[in-house]
Amino acid sequence: MQGIWTTERIREAEGRLFAVTPEGELMRRASFGLAVRLAEFLTEHTGTVPGRRVVLLVGSGDNGGDALWAGAFLRRRGVAVTAVLLGSRAHEAGLAALRRAGGRVVSAEDGPQWIARADVVVDGIVGISASGSLRPEAARLVSLVEAPIVAVDLPSGVDPDTGAVDGPAVRATLTVTFGGRKPVHVLAPTWCGEVVLVDIGLGPELGEPSIRRLDIADIAAAWPVPGPEDDKYSQGVVGVAAGSAQYPGAAVLTSGAAVRATAGMVRYAGHAADIVRAQWPEVIATGTVADAGRVQAWAVGPGIGTGSEGRDVLRHVLGEGLPVCADADATTIIAKSPDVLDARDPGTPLVLTPHAGEYERLMGRKPGADRVMAAREAARRYNAVVLLKGYVTVIAAPDGRVAVNTPRGAWLATPGSGDVLSGLLGALLAAGLDPWLAAAAAAHVHSLTGAIAARNAPTSSSALVHAIPEAIRSIRSLK
Repeated sequence: MQGIWTTERIREAEGRLFAVTPEGELMRRASFGLAVRLAEFLTEHTGTVPGRRVVLLVGSGDNGGDALWAGAFLRRRGVAVTAVLLGSRAHEAGLAALRRAGGRVVSAEDGPQWIARADVVVDGIVGISASGSLRPEAARLVSLVEAPIVAVDLPSGVDPDTGAVDGPAVRATLTVTFGGRKPVHVLAPTWCGEVVLVDIGLGPELGEPSIRRLDIADIAAAWPVPGPEDDKYSQGVVGVAAGSAQYPGAAVLTSGAAVRATAGMVRYAGHAADIVRAQWPEVIATGTVADAGRVQAWAVGPGIGTGSEGRDVLRHVLGEGLPVCADADATTIIAKSPDVLDARDPGTPLVLTPHAGEYERLMGRKPGADRVMAAREAARRYNAVVLLKGYVTVIAAPDGRVAVNTPRGAWLATPGSGDVLSGLLGALLAAGLDPWLAAAAAAHVHSLTGAIAARNAPTSSSALVHAIPEAIRSIRSLK
């Protein structure tokens, strides 16, 4: 599991470490780690280090100092290093070190000619204390870059805590960060590129992470695997209330995902019973939730409609005292008719899975730039785990825990994809997983199915369902 810390927490930890560390030591650790990774990057992209050309875009803060010191280290390895100074000030010690090593220092006005010849450009413009987009001079120089960009700590112009971009910003191929990962590194992956962490001794000062990103080992440990004493009931029976005469596909996709997720049993209830049986003969299908029989969790909402019948279905499911994943139409019903939640015992686990539009209906406003805060607020208001969909999925629990899932491409942007996620999540809730962990694990496997399905053909939701077994096999191999 990767920990992510807000910039406020990072600065507090740095302050404690600065107090017991010789002056300049942390910058030297950071810049040496940056130089090592830059040398590796040069080798990977050009085949060698000596004789290559690196241009540093240097702002006035410590990120500029890190870039300058790293440039001095690279210069001693035979790299031609040119620092382009932005603004009237630069880190004095770093600037002196680069000059002593034989590096070149030029003004922003002279920068374009050196940028045009660079093998790699280093973004040392601003750090985590800055906010907003690039200033015009920096934006002009960045727009001229054709070489790969390596960002120091974070891409300049991208908000460090939200990953939001509201103007010109750096799009990095690689980001080298120090001490601990920041929210930007998981919330803005397309701007950060690959993220490499350099240890500068900050770990003991950081405390509990503000955000977590589960890795494949965490998912492998959490995903249910039947043992020799298990049967279909002990593995979890999930009820699916999805689909309608108008939208039978939602029923097929949600039920199929639950089957493929290796639920012990899937019981479907709704108007698409015959179609679900034809597609998934192992599913026990009935016409109404009242006739569904014993289940241990529900996945409800996809395609059920938002009228009175849909409200009755959701109210019945919420009143059974079982864990519920409420998706799609179910979230709209809750937003329009919040009294349906009166059927729910306050302690009953509930997972809401809104996209941005459904979030706006639930909360009366858009998620905005700070999607972590948005998910936390919804989780507190509804006393539920909230899985806020998007390119990066944010999962927040009422107790303040937050996880993020970084995608493997945009393959999940296809109709019915959310129905597949509901089936996965329902199966994990039925197996007894903590709802926050179940939501994070389902999101991880969901994105993995997208990558697998895309190998052979354009991705569809049916392809996602059929890719689930391979995704699960890939994580179970770690158990």
